[in-house]
Amino acid sequence: MLSRRQFLTTGSAFSVGFLGLRSLLLRDKPLYTDTDLVCSGYGPLKNDPQQMIDLPEGFRYRVLSWAGQTMDDGLLLPGMPDGMAAFPGPDGLTILIRNHELTSSDRVGPFGADHRLLKLVDRGKVYDHGNGKTPACGGTTTLVFNSKTQEVVSQFMSLAGTIRNCAGGPTPWGSWISCEETVYTAGHTIALEEEIWTDQDHGYNFEVPATTHIGIVDPVPLREMGRFNHEAVAVAPDTSIVYQTEDRADGLIYRFIPKIPGQLRAGGRLQALALRDQASADTRNWSFWTSGIPVGERLPVRWLDLEKTSPPQDDLRTRGHAAGAALFARGEGMWFSDGVAYFACTGGGRRQNGQIWSYRPSPTEGTPQEQDQPGTLELFLEPDDSTLLKSADNLTVAPWGDVVICEDRSDNVVRLVGVTPQGTLYTLADCLLHSEFAGATFTPDGSTLLVNVQGKGVTLAITGPWSSVHQS
Repeated sequence: MLSRRQFLTTGSAFSVGFLGLRSLLLRDKPLYTDTDLVCSGYGPLKNDPQQMIDLPEGFRYRVLSWAGQTMDDGLLLPGMPDGMAAFPGPDGLTILIRNHELTSSDRVGPFGADHRLLKLVDRGKVYDHGNGKTPACGGTTTLVFNSKTQEVVSQFMSLAGTIRNCAGGPTPWGSWISCEETVYTAGHTIALEEEIWTDQDHGYNFEVPATTHIGIVDPVPLREMGRFNHEAVAVAPDTSIVYQTEDRADGLIYRFIPKIPGQLRAGGRLQALALRDQASADTRNWSFWTSGIPVGERLPVRWLDLEKTSPPQDDLRTRGHAAGAALFARGEGMWFSDGVAYFACTGGGRRQNGQIWSYRPSPTEGTPQEQDQPGTLELFLEPDDSTLLKSADNLTVAPWGDVVICEDRSDNVVRLVGVTPQGTLYTLADCLLHSEFAGATFTPDGSTLLVNVQGKGVTLAITGPWSSVHQS
């Protein structure tokens, strides 16, 4: 079996399963078969008699919740669950905070048909009432879960009145940053075949504390973190610096340095990532005719201060790129683990199957001294073969170091894919419901993988013989 690192040191050429030489990219057949590029993981998948998801032998799933359920606060569980994170709660419980990627639809929203349940919520707790006609139905729900009994204790709305809460990320101080993947401005618009009235500008992050207390947080937009098409965040535990992805084909990678560690509402400084040795770099590797950025090479970076970080126009990324920031192809999921921030770019690579990047902060990250020992960016994975990985979206890092990736693809193959620290891949699950996986995250005790089937509005708990997948 050949690992990613072994490919990089063979002295000949990389496999076409990863970024390789131009001549190999134009071959009809790869030098190596798919079995050379993947490991067996937890073994072959077994057919699910319920026709929901296939898992390896010894693994099982349980449906925790589904859209339309009446929650403990009287509201309905919204549909389109997306990014999530799990936090330790009292008495060994798990607190799961879950995004919902909705606009103003009353078909799958928390307020029911004709928004009749909106009266149950204090108006001040709803960020955007939509001119009394189309209240924003996105936000977050909190699910309290007992991983030992695999039972739901409670669930309730915890952020209300936001739009397209796609991903986000946990903080080291016990909260969830929920990100709006939109730049709607206040007024009237037609979007996704919906007529929408908005009272507020959108495109912000919101912070939601992890608590078992039933109630909706005050919806305070974190404006200094930037107004753009947010996707995910990852927070460095030693500095409280927040790294952010942007879901645009010409997006940037941002970092937010808070004025006061752990207090995002106090404001801070927003910056964009640039390669130290190449201004306005293009990391997307879309061209077959240029060498592009190779897998495995660590590139020193610099960070550019951004101005007018809450602009009325959607131009933060274009101004940043013009100033020297690097372009990324649809930044998606992001997760911080063991001193490294991993993030996915759904549309990266020559065949646009996606990329997985890693960023290692400087020992003096966020200070003037970092220019002497800069952080480094590395293209960790770029599969050109869609049988290995395609359209990487949300991701998390398992307690033993494997990256677990949710695919977001338009064909009939939708999987959870694991990647070992050595860069070899394996299939963890197949979704049979023709809908993407989203929000994969492990419970604090490592016993359970929680994940959404987004289009079906379902949250699942997966248990089994979790352990490190060893490579030969």
